[in-house]
Amino acid sequence: MVVEMLETGRLIVLLGFSLLVVGVVMMLLGRFHLPGDFAFRRGEMVFLLPLATSVIASVVLTILLNLLLRSR
Repeated sequence: MVVEMLETGRLIVLLGFSLLVVGVVMMLLGRFHLPGDFAFRRGEMVFLLPLATSVIASVVLTILLNLLLRSR
């Protein structure tokens, strides 16, 4: 049981680091917006709703996690 918890912890750290790297790369390359990403502007306030980006990220992470966890 302890070994499984260590592997799970390592997986969480790896996923967190991967998200950090993806975020930094996106910031360096400039923001990219998909057609389903909405921006609402009112005066100087801007509210961004990255709906399409969230759906794509969810699908990609679901596939990656399924592949990683099924290989055990």
